[in-house]
Order: sequence, then C-alpha cells, then structure tokens
Amino acid sequence: MQQFELEYVLHASQKVIYDRLSSASGLAEWFADDVNQKGKIFSFIWEGSEQQAELLLKKDNRQVRFHWLDSEDDESFFEFKIEIDALTNDLSLIITDYAEEDEVDEGIELWDSQISSLKQVLGI
Repeated sequence: MQQFELEYVLHASQKVIYDRLSSASGLAEWFADDVNQKGKIFSFIWEGSEQQAELLLKKDNRQVRFHWLDSEDDESFFEFKIEIDALTNDLSLIITDYAEEDEVDEGIELWDSQISSLKQVLGI
C-alpha cells in the first residue's frame, strides 16, 4: 500500500467543514449515499454496498481519522485534516489515504470527485 496526500483550498468556515467530515449526517451529504454511526463504527453506503470504518481519531475542528475494517493493512487509514494558513487565512483540507501503487491515480480522481461534491454542498 502506498500513502498519498492531497490538499484542497476551501473557502468556508472551519466549523462548517469539520461538521461535514466528522458526523454521519455531514458525511452523508457528500461522501456516501448514506452513513450510519454506532459508537466509533461508521457504516458508509454507496449504491447498495456497505463498507465500515472505525473512527480512530477526532480533534475538534482540526482532524478526523478512520480505518476501513475490511482493510488487510492495519497501518492504513484515511484522514481529513483542516489547516489554516497563518498569512493568508486560507483553509486547506488535507486528505491522507492509501491505495495499491497501481491505483493511486484512481484514488486521486475519486477524492477530486468527492471534494467537488463537498464544494457543491457548501455552495463554494
């Protein structure tokens, strides 16, 4: 598995973005067709198929990290990190994810598409 990191500049409030990254209802608006949460386990549903992830880390308005339960790689995770540039005040959403080496480009395309959906939800 290969780790990759993507950065997207978003013109929205930190709290509004964090709510879309850290709650089942927020994630269901842009990340999956539906999202359910029981404790630390999130169930993501896309076109009838379900995948579960465990919430590993949650820092208010800054960071959320999940691990896919069906992943064979215990070290892999996907993470959303919000950073504010001290000079420009620009908000960056930094996504860390893992993919097989020959699937990194597909992973990047998928995140580009997901972030496009997030921007539509946020009206930016």
